[in-house]
Amino acid sequence: MTQWLERQAAVRDRRGLVRRPLARTADERFIDLASNDYLGLSADPRVAAAAAAAAWRWGAGATSSRLVAGTTRLHLELEQELATLAGMETSLVFSSGYLANIGVITALGGPGTLIVADEHCHASMIDGFRLSRSRTESFTHNSVENAGRLLADRAEPRALIAVESLYSVLGDEAPLAGLLAVAEEHDAVLLVDEAHSLGVTGTGTFQGRGSVTGTALAGHPNVVVTATLSKALGSQGGAVLGSGLLREHLVNRARGFIFDTGLAPASAAAALAAVRIIRDEPWRAEAVRTNAAALAAGLAPALGTRGTGGPAVEQTPGAVQSVAMPSAESALAAAGAARAAGVRVGCFRPPSVPDGISRLRLTARATLTPAEIEESCAVLRGILEEPA
Repeated sequence: MTQWLERQAAVRDRRGLVRRPLARTADERFIDLASNDYLGLSADPRVAAAAAAAAWRWGAGATSSRLVAGTTRLHLELEQELATLAGMETSLVFSSGYLANIGVITALGGPGTLIVADEHCHASMIDGFRLSRSRTESFTHNSVENAGRLLADRAEPRALIAVESLYSVLGDEAPLAGLLAVAEEHDAVLLVDEAHSLGVTGTGTFQGRGSVTGTALAGHPNVVVTATLSKALGSQGGAVLGSGLLREHLVNRARGFIFDTGLAPASAAAALAAVRIIRDEPWRAEAVRTNAAALAAGLAPALGTRGTGGPAVEQTPGAVQSVAMPSAESALAAAGAARAAGVRVGCFRPPSVPDGISRLRLTARATLTPAEIEESCAVLRGILEEPA
């Protein structure tokens, strides 16, 4: 085993795919374009105060699984208010978004369920497919027609279409209306992961409530939504949203809920405070999208500077802006240079990128100032315009 581990480490090093956690300090001064704290709520005094009060009242942990003694009043309040925010009947909170996806997919899957999944689905969904023992077929990214063809040929009595409303690497959006039509036609469940859209997307009175709320998908019997509490909500945890019948099924069949210690009360309270802020301060979602557009525009002068295969900013409808890079090594070097200049950006390399193209990922936040956007774009332009 030791020799195998050494060979694996050597391969990663040779391919520029080594990953290491970079510890940050509480007082560091970086322009943050890497985290998923889209609304700036992780350090919001109201969210932090709610978490602290819950820790004092309920203790540091949930103490057991949700079915034993790990459910508090906070969990139930969070589930109801989260469902109302997202336009769904009810929800069930898990200790992470990863477990929420695995939990619902394995509970709905099995040999009698065909899973038809977008080829860009997140790793948490892919792991759920594998664990479910369902036959799984991938369809071309955002191709409603391809998804429909796969469903038309199925022999299984049940089917599940799995997508993200906003994709985590490219940041582009799924054609949800078309996918719902396909789900209705083929009597399939449409599973929509709102990890990167809850708190960010939505229009009019539904500002910040996600891509499902306010559409035909909200509350639809063929639609199930998953979400994370650790991105726009600035806390920790995940949730599955749908009908009361689905919730009852998950409580009894989702192993990631039944056998896992419940979400810490402090995290539940923080997420509950964040849900109320999203509801009451829709300007935050608009600020995310405004700042994302400003980032894309600020990097426009760097487009095509390396010729074919060089960086390209792909403006998207959410917080994530993607910059394609020629190689894993160039992406890593660019991220390191940006960090040295005081700007933290995401660096995505195989196998984390669904299309195999290494990228810098820039995540806009509602609390970015115009000066921070201007400075970060100047730093990144200087890096991207350097000869390859």
